[in-house]
Amino acid sequence: MADTFEELVAKQRTAYEAHRRVLQLRDAYGAPTAEQWTQQQSDTYETAWRAWRDLARDVQASVTEYAKDEGRSRNDVEADVKQLAGPEPEEAIE
Repeated sequence: MADTFEELVAKQRTAYEAHRRVLQLRDAYGAPTAEQWTQQQSDTYETAWRAWRDLARDVQASVTEYAKDEGRSRNDVEADVKQLAGPEPEEAIE
């Protein structure tokens, strides 16, 4: 069963939150090439990064399926979803 538009927006928000977590960890730990991370830091960052990557991939697949089912342009659906999901992490974290 395909996702509803509201579910797509919720998925996008979840992906944004996962991305924010990755950015927060990177800010807290420093650049991996500039500072030596502990094994725990590396594992935590990698887990967060993989979660973000998987969520973003799932959003993309769901948007594609929704656009196909609705007979709409995938780019238009993605733009609408992102607009309602709120600001992307780079814009939200200063």
